[in-house]
Amino acid sequence: MKILVVGSVYPRFDKDAEVPWLRRSLAGLKKLGHQVKVLAPSFKGLQSHQIDGIEVKRFRYAPKNLEILTHDEGAPTKIAGKPWMQLLAIPYIISGAFKCIAQCRQFKPDIIHAHWPFPHGLIVLPAALLFHIPVVLNFHGAELLLIKKHAFVRPVLSFLIKYAKLIFANSSFTAQKIQNIRTCSVEISPYGTTLSGKSSGKLHPITDKFKILFVGRHIERKGLKYLLKAAAFLQNEPFEFRIAGQGDLTEALKQKAKNLPNVIFTGKLSSEELEQEYQSANAFVLPAIVDSKGDTEGLGVVLIEAAEYDLPIVASNVGGIPDVVIHEKTGILVPEKNPEALANAFKRLAENKNQAENFIQNAMEHIQKNFSWDAILEKQVNAYLRLQKKH
Repeated sequence: MKILVVGSVYPRFDKDAEVPWLRRSLAGLKKLGHQVKVLAPSFKGLQSHQIDGIEVKRFRYAPKNLEILTHDEGAPTKIAGKPWMQLLAIPYIISGAFKCIAQCRQFKPDIIHAHWPFPHGLIVLPAALLFHIPVVLNFHGAELLLIKKHAFVRPVLSFLIKYAKLIFANSSFTAQKIQNIRTCSVEISPYGTTLSGKSSGKLHPITDKFKILFVGRHIERKGLKYLLKAAAFLQNEPFEFRIAGQGDLTEALKQKAKNLPNVIFTGKLSSEELEQEYQSANAFVLPAIVDSKGDTEGLGVVLIEAAEYDLPIVASNVGGIPDVVIHEKTGILVPEKNPEALANAFKRLAENKNQAENFIQNAMEHIQKNFSWDAILEKQVNAYLRLQKKH
């Protein structure tokens, strides 16, 4: 089967950390014998290239110093309050559409799989109509957030959903938001982990302190300021909070934590360093919130990684997180923005080893059934095949 994958972001070079889940899924499709090609925008004049033996066609949409709409951070964040950057979306869509037509003429795909349907559904639609190719739209949540900022996005998405032959969502939370736009059939297609953790079903030994790990970007919807408040509750007890990653809020968070000796900021980590953090931690936390823009976690792939490294999980009951963390079965869910509930959950895990071990064993079973790459790719390919037969 020939699959043309269209999206806003794809690794620019071998060590690029962008969308590792998408890279892993396409490598998996290639390994299964399918032909895959990627169409993605250029970044600062970047030309077409190959990653993992997969051809990545880059479309130019502006002079290279202005080709900064995508990569490094999400486009909605980049264009917020910058009308001149919002105008770049026009040549982005037009250029992408022409390039998509050219690629369909040359590659002759059986299916076009468009990630982030706004605006990429608009980019693939002309080629799909011209060459009668079925379109798969894959929602990740960010494009749905644009509806609150721009009213016209809703009818555009409604039209694209009607035209699409198959709709994927990364979580049941995202699926519900899609169905709020237009009643349709949605298949859940989550991400798997890109690290190499192998569960033993056993808790990591506790040394001098019970180490709680956070991994992710330091942005509002991750809820880190509430984690720091939870750390303050526990600063006189044997708990250590290790905050990996970086982001716009890093310096402000460090200022808030300057009087908290039990909080350590690790900075941005390599894959090897990150694996060491997972292996030496005793619990994992994702204190996510619904932020001031209405954004929250679409799924939380770090939760899958944590489960594969035998870490009991504490997370907020928001967004797509409950798809991974089933309360009192695969981990502990707490109300968002509740530092005391976070602190109490950490104490529970530290004091009740049997319960914590039950959590990691149940979590691993849940992950293997629903979030392993084998399961994800099998479901995705079966959906493609059904679509092909109908077409």
